[in-house]
Amino acid sequence: MDSITYKDCKIHFKEECYLAINKHLKDKNFSKIFILVDENTHAKCLPVFLEKLDANTVIEIIEIESGEVNKNIDTCVGVWNSLSDLDADRKSLMINIGGGVITDLGGFVACTFKRGISYVNVPTTLLSMVDASVGGKTGVDLGHLKNQIGVISDPDLVLIDPNFLNTLPSNQMRSGLAEMLKHGLISDESYWNKFQDLTKLSLADLDELIYQSVVIKKNVVDEDPFEDGLRKTLNFGHTLGHAIESYFLSNPNKSTLLHGEAIVIGMILACYISSEISGFPMELTNDIKELFVNYYGKVNIDNTEYSPIIELLKYDKKNNHGNINFVLLESIGKPKIDCKVEDRIIINAFDFYIS
Repeated sequence: MDSITYKDCKIHFKEECYLAINKHLKDKNFSKIFILVDENTHAKCLPVFLEKLDANTVIEIIEIESGEVNKNIDTCVGVWNSLSDLDADRKSLMINIGGGVITDLGGFVACTFKRGISYVNVPTTLLSMVDASVGGKTGVDLGHLKNQIGVISDPDLVLIDPNFLNTLPSNQMRSGLAEMLKHGLISDESYWNKFQDLTKLSLADLDELIYQSVVIKKNVVDEDPFEDGLRKTLNFGHTLGHAIESYFLSNPNKSTLLHGEAIVIGMILACYISSEISGFPMELTNDIKELFVNYYGKVNIDNTEYSPIIELLKYDKKNNHGNINFVLLESIGKPKIDCKVEDRIIINAFDFYIS
């Protein structure tokens, strides 16, 4: 697989990852290397990575607890303190090995420590391979509100080794697949059509599908790095999806949803709203709902919960001038940004999902 370049960042795949990182370490002569992991990637991924790393530089391991609940400023403070205690300087390198929590938080820590040190992302989940690690978005949650604090700043390298997917449970694989489905819906009908029988996808299929997803996101980010227009399309399903994810995260009576599980619901709702507002065929909306529900199941959302979820929409990052802006579809591969949606249509969308 050819490596991909966007702006000053290079994305490498499979064995090329290790050739690239070793050359980078030799060329840059970093003073120290700091590797951020959680307890899972420390045990399952770090030994594999270190075995292929050719470095004479001092390496320090910093471990944080896994899970979205730890993606916050308090965790950042702990990592910043560790970097300071271990004598990190501006010529240090941070390598983030993990899923979206690690790459988002680790990137933010690196971009802000001593006003910015170099960092490399090594995504180990499907979600982080096709989404979180690519595009330079870094950051953390503010309480239960998703990704409210952060900066856009690219890593030196992104290293995508699909072998790490062998360490993932099936629910994490499904979570990542949701973002790939989104890429198909917003940009490429032929890519979308490859997912019509999700039960037949194998790890061998995923290599090429991951590559195509990264190319789709890279092309969007190249054209709109700071989300002024086209990049907003990557938020399809995320306006309501993030609100649902935040609601479940903050409600002690609810089981926490994985990111992709919430985004699947958000995409079903967004397709229904698209049918009501932007001419997306209702037949396709029904097909998409059936495909998603058959593969992901249906999450129980009571109609008394619609209002508090809708209330959370005001924190969505696409909003401006007090308006809540949705990404909708006119057809597969033809998204429409900055759409205003009345609450009654959102409520009807929830009714459609739970029916």
